[in-house]
Amino acid sequence: MFYKIFKFFCRIWYGIFFRTKVIGAENIPATGGFILAANHMTNWDPPFLGTFVDREVNFMGKEELFKNPVMAAICRGLHVFPVKRGAADKSAIKTALKIIKNGDCFGIFPEGTRSKTGKIRKAESGVSLIAAMTKAPIIPAAIVNTNKIFSAEVKFPRLAVVYGTPIYFEGNPKDKNQLDEFAQFIMKEVAKLKNLGESSI
Repeated sequence: MFYKIFKFFCRIWYGIFFRTKVIGAENIPATGGFILAANHMTNWDPPFLGTFVDREVNFMGKEELFKNPVMAAICRGLHVFPVKRGAADKSAIKTALKIIKNGDCFGIFPEGTRSKTGKIRKAESGVSLIAAMTKAPIIPAAIVNTNKIFSAEVKFPRLAVVYGTPIYFEGNPKDKNQLDEFAQFIMKEVAKLKNLGESSI
């Protein structure tokens, strides 16, 4: 219930104040587990990415957020689960796998951290590993202009989110080079979508 209420107000916030353009929402699978992979620029991104998806999106969040009981309760209410940064967190990966295998959506930012410049960074191979282990479709997505929210130039920039068509990992899950190459391929697709979003607004 908390998730639905939060999403309702986010749609009003992003829709009215930022005149958000949504492209490709029809590409989101109606059923079944899938991975939603997007670029990452600010703390606005997780709620923004999930707001215009009709299904509920589960995200990883840095474990520091869960040290405060109130913040931990909010995170869990928004389907965020903890992950240890800077190391391979097997527990977080298992949670992500379980989410997808249960037929739900797992949202991830393959770059692993925010891009301070707004430019798309090199992806980490974790997204490929999860895709390989679940054989789930990946929906690449691009977030546009969230890094300009309340900036010196403009307080309420026009935003866009673009959801692409499904892609799949079809390589060898034990081949690290193939996993890395696929992760970079995902971000190349995200970059194309970002260009489309930028030109639409």
